[in-house]
Amino acid sequence: MRRFDRRRLRIPRPPPGDRILVWFRLPLLLLVAVTGYGVVGYRVLEGWSLLDALYMTVITLATVGFHEVQPLDAKGQVFTISLILAGVMSLFVGLGVVTELVVSGQLARVLRRKRMDRRIDRLDQHTVICAYGRVGRAVTDELARQELPFVVVERQEALIPTLEERGLPYIAGDPTAEEVLERAGIQRARALVCAVDSDAANVYITLTARALNADLVIVARASNPTSIDTLVRAGADQVVSPYLLSGRRMAFLAQHPAVVDFLDLMSIVPDLRLEQILVRAGSVLDGTTVAAASAAYRDATILAIRRASGEPISYPGPEIGLAVGDRVVVLGSLPTLDAMGT
Repeated sequence: MRRFDRRRLRIPRPPPGDRILVWFRLPLLLLVAVTGYGVVGYRVLEGWSLLDALYMTVITLATVGFHEVQPLDAKGQVFTISLILAGVMSLFVGLGVVTELVVSGQLARVLRRKRMDRRIDRLDQHTVICAYGRVGRAVTDELARQELPFVVVERQEALIPTLEERGLPYIAGDPTAEEVLERAGIQRARALVCAVDSDAANVYITLTARALNADLVIVARASNPTSIDTLVRAGADQVVSPYLLSGRRMAFLAQHPAVVDFLDLMSIVPDLRLEQILVRAGSVLDGTTVAAASAAYRDATILAIRRASGEPISYPGPEIGLAVGDRVVVLGSLPTLDAMGT
């Protein structure tokens, strides 16, 4: 596995929303400078107090039409003209900045980013997808098809317009950074998919995410088969090697095409799902048996059980009991699966 160096990652510039104040830096500086110019000028030329000089400067720049604080001599009148011209110049600079924000679309992007942040803050029990490459895109398509909540963390600027066009919730940032994962709601998330094309980065993301959420289900991508054990030791629950997985699927498809067709059919039939149900304390499956569960939910079939200790049970007999922490693999309709999970 290649050595991982976070400094080599290309971290994008902050999104437009984080730079919005930079656009108004020049108008704000000009306003402060013109105000200071007016206060100092009235104090030096007319000998006014600080409050009178500030008041006269403000009403002049605001063009409210009030009378002068005190009568102005010729020097004061000329200075007031220069102050008005400086104020008009600052006003045009500010209008130019606002026009540029609107015309360039920066303001619209800022507003969209604010709405996106609020949308992400409301997510709960969602999936965090690190990277929107080929693997990450396939994951988002499947989750969107099932109407499951998710958020994408992407560090490549070139992919951000695609995410915006598709209206997907995303965060532009480095997924190896702890603060970026926190912005994605990793503490509230149900699962994390590490789909970065660097095995070293996926290891780092896995370590960070596991430290932030001990109950998180982490699925990591491994481009190199030698990285699988490293990812498991880092805290990944499942490690997927796209090349090994596709090779096995192709071999299985060549030998058992009908089985593969059936599994693919389950993924597109609206009311048929193959799901994993966690037995929680007080749930309908807690303390029951396979036979009792099958009798209560006749349109569901329990295919396998994974004990809380990690022991797998294939083809569980009717006498097998279910306990808290067990994960039950069930084939059935969506309403039944939802009822079994309560």
